[in-house]
Amino acid sequence: MLGRTADSLFWMSRYMERAENIARLVEAGHRLALLTGSDADAGDWRSTLASAACLDGYLARHETVAAGTAIDYLLFDPANPVSVRVCLESARDNGRSVRTALTRDMWEALNTTWNEFAAAPVAEVREGRLPEFLDWIRQRAMLFRGALLGTILRNDGYHFSQLGAFVERADQTARILDVKHYALLPEWVPAVGDVDTYTWEAILRAVSAHRSYRHVYEGPYRPGNVAEFLIVREEMPRSLRYSYRWIAASLERLALDYGTAAPVQAEARATLALLEQTGMAGIFSRGLHAFLLDFIARNNALAARIAEDYHFA
Repeated sequence: MLGRTADSLFWMSRYMERAENIARLVEAGHRLALLTGSDADAGDWRSTLASAACLDGYLARHETVAAGTAIDYLLFDPANPVSVRVCLESARDNGRSVRTALTRDMWEALNTTWNEFAAAPVAEVREGRLPEFLDWIRQRAMLFRGALLGTILRNDGYHFSQLGAFVERADQTARILDVKHYALLPEWVPAVGDVDTYTWEAILRAVSAHRSYRHVYEGPYRPGNVAEFLIVREEMPRSLRYSYRWIAASLERLALDYGTAAPVQAEARATLALLEQTGMAGIFSRGLHAFLLDFIARNNALAARIAEDYHFA
């Protein structure tokens, strides 16, 4: 496969995954503000913008953090490189550039989603349809992923698409955890400020894990369990360990298809081994914040190495 085709498939899936994740973050921020009765409080939305890695860009354009401007920036702003608008348009553009590598169902999911988003009544969304609109974004992202998983050949195009999705998923989960890391310290580690179950639930909702958490852990939300669930629990499909299991498997499959192993394979296996062999006690002993910063750096380096090894355009 040509490097530019692999590049487009990688980023097509990565942008769709990112659009879904941003919608989940907005929903979690909106819900937390409602639950705590602090819709006008800048703290919740500052945290949401930081989780999306766009707080600095927002503050460069807005003097204060407020719910309305934060939501607009995360969903609709064409100048925000991680807004849902930019992600959906970029995913569609990448798909269009490799149209013959996609199935009809994949292309229709991409194209229809962008066209309907571009025609969305923004004023109505602002005035009361936000939860409904966020549900629609998530459903459209899942429609695309279902079309991909259900129709594409299991060839190198599939594996590059999987790499994009899981690199992005790992990045987003790690960033959410890092922004909230003080809330996730176990009971025996002194935390900063008052933390309640609203914060832990918001973290889980941001990755659609608030119900599956209950299937694994009995009793109330516990910060150490929340961190464990999203870092090392292999059965959790948005955990760091689950994501890297798929990343390593996709790279191994590409090596088999191409008859040679790329250097990036060793990097993926090393990160997967770290997640498999390091228990939560070790992570907390080292420092959750330090562990997550190291993971984010590793994940970014891996994405760059994939592009280098497979000659992305």
